[in-house]
Amino acid sequence: MKDGEENVSQKFYLDRAKINERVKVVKIEGDKPIKRRIMDMGITKNQIIYIKKIAPLGDPLEIKVRGYELSIRKADAHFIEVERVNTND
Repeated sequence: MKDGEENVSQKFYLDRAKINERVKVVKIEGDKPIKRRIMDMGITKNQIIYIKKIAPLGDPLEIKVRGYELSIRKADAHFIEVERVNTND
């Protein structure tokens, strides 16, 4: 780790998350209709998402958010910027 990089979490897009990983939503990108559709699914800033399954060909992803399970297309997941959450939290 370089100087000044302490406690900096790595941000990436939800479509890159792995099975059994917990992530926190940092930002939702895209134009207004895409953002609205994603937020209507319950995915909002600071929300914790658990990656439950990923289809064999990588699309869709099955996630758990706000206590319910949801399938999301990889193309939509690419608009959701996330960061890893420590499992100790």
